[in-house]
Amino acid sequence: MATKPTFRQEISNLLYASHGDPFSNCIQCGTCSGTCPVAEFMDEPPRRLIGMINANMKEEVLDCNTYWFCASCYHCTVRCPSNIDIASVMYAVKRYSIWHKTYSDELVGPVFSETFMKTVAHNGKSYEPILATTYLFGFGAKEFFQEVQGATRMMLKGRIPVLPSKIKHLKNFQKMIKRIVPIGEET
Repeated sequence: MATKPTFRQEISNLLYASHGDPFSNCIQCGTCSGTCPVAEFMDEPPRRLIGMINANMKEEVLDCNTYWFCASCYHCTVRCPSNIDIASVMYAVKRYSIWHKTYSDELVGPVFSETFMKTVAHNGKSYEPILATTYLFGFGAKEFFQEVQGATRMMLKGRIPVLPSKIKHLKNFQKMIKRIVPIGEET
């Protein structure tokens, strides 16, 4: 009888490009946390998040904001003495959180990520005007109108297309996406 994978195994399975087992290789040195430019805004530092994943602390990992605050700057990955792709770990937990809908409603990151993925799955590429709506209404009135004015000027100059363009062989791309990304099914 097949056993259900642990949380750690589920996250490991999402790390497509990683070599080996990043969780076993972590020596908990704290280089990632000391290097991270946004660690002060995180509930748990990256080092501790990896330790929590290693300990299968699923609820605690999914309840913290660490992976949503990750700036994707890759400083942690570059400086890790164990060659762990920590940024990819953050992305893997984000994907898990989105696919299982375990994120807080106040966060912009999950909605932005889901909108981005749906846009890419629908068109084969990103389309900024749709993405902007995921965070634009969180601005104050002045900033909102500045963004709208800037976007309008860019559209008038042809820097942002009025309608999204689509890639060639879009159906083939969508078939591929549906096999690997649950969100891609909503095209």
